[in-house]
Amino acid sequence: MTVRPIVRFPDQRLRRPAAPVTHFDAALRTLAADLLDTMRAAPGIGITAPHIGVALRVVVLNLPDAPAPQTYINPEILWTSDETLRHEEGSVSMPGVIEQIERPARLRLRYQDLDGTGHVEDSDGLRAICHQHEIDQLDGIFWIQRLSALRRNRLVARYEKLRRTEGR
Repeated sequence: MTVRPIVRFPDQRLRRPAAPVTHFDAALRTLAADLLDTMRAAPGIGITAPHIGVALRVVVLNLPDAPAPQTYINPEILWTSDETLRHEEGSVSMPGVIEQIERPARLRLRYQDLDGTGHVEDSDGLRAICHQHEIDQLDGIFWIQRLSALRRNRLVARYEKLRRTEGR
């Protein structure tokens, strides 16, 4: 459909919780298609509506091992494992920097599809990490908030240097 402009860090819209989707209509389908196109162009493997300045609880994932992209409306984590894993994370809103984050290795998720039908999904590995990362974003928690202050400050400094160098 359309590649939309991505909201860049430190834009405060990335720190605001997104509102639940209440209308399952053509506009929602267009938003999901635009998110997929924008994510592919970024490139990335996950994106939320807040990443393009739309404060709605919509996530699109396009993981390497998945048969097709998937859209999650109003996702909510029901359970997480005590077991954790570390994985490199980054954001389409903060391109060029990544850092290791520790998160629960498995989870159970409740969400709706584009028609409003409810689903429950168990996820592990990269999919579980992506769900947590994107749901954090929907809750107004930008991924670097999961880092220690020292690691966060170093990462922000790297990002600012990168932006100056690239003229972003």
